[in-house]
Amino acid sequence: MQPLKTRLSLAVIAATLFLARTAHAQAAPTASQRFQLSAFVGGSGVYTQVLNGHNLSITAGADVTTRPFYGLHPSLEVRGTYPVDSGTIAGEKSILAGLKLEHQIGNFHPYADFLIGRGEIDYHSGGITVGTLTYLASTSTIFSPGLGLDYDLSPHFALKADYQYQNWTTYPLAPGVLTPSVITAAILYRFDFNHTYKRIKHSRSTPAN
Repeated sequence: MQPLKTRLSLAVIAATLFLARTAHAQAAPTASQRFQLSAFVGGSGVYTQVLNGHNLSITAGADVTTRPFYGLHPSLEVRGTYPVDSGTIAGEKSILAGLKLEHQIGNFHPYADFLIGRGEIDYHSGGITVGTLTYLASTSTIFSPGLGLDYDLSPHFALKADYQYQNWTTYPLAPGVLTPSVITAAILYRFDFNHTYKRIKHSRSTPAN
């Protein structure tokens, strides 16, 4: 089986390509975008809750946002988190996907999301021993509600501050669950397929000299 690091990378790349293709296909037929694709990458501080351990991680993801209803912008999001410095206790990595609801107030975009996915914990320093068993790693389903805020720097770029509360349903030690916290600061980029479409349409409709 492929290691989770490889699966995370392939999943994020595949999801981003799929979402880009979907957004482009929906945007091209009309002069207004029905879907908008954005992608983000940044650094995360992870309180793993494994013996009070901490990780410094990279988080990357993508969103497809639809037209608003009642002032809310619904999105489908996928994101992955991988530790670049997992310390001496444990390293947590995950791939998550779910729904996000955003509301724009000027340059500010506060949002709430709920993500579900899979995670893996690598235990350092010889692993965790429970009875006669020693765990070097464990996997778990993750449920992750969160809150965040994007701040527009330009039509394309924004700063992101994000908090995720996670529930890992499998853990060797009592009580058998983990509730890590993930705080992320990232840069976000919004793709404008509609702008490209309008530029091509304009060039085709402008008569040559």
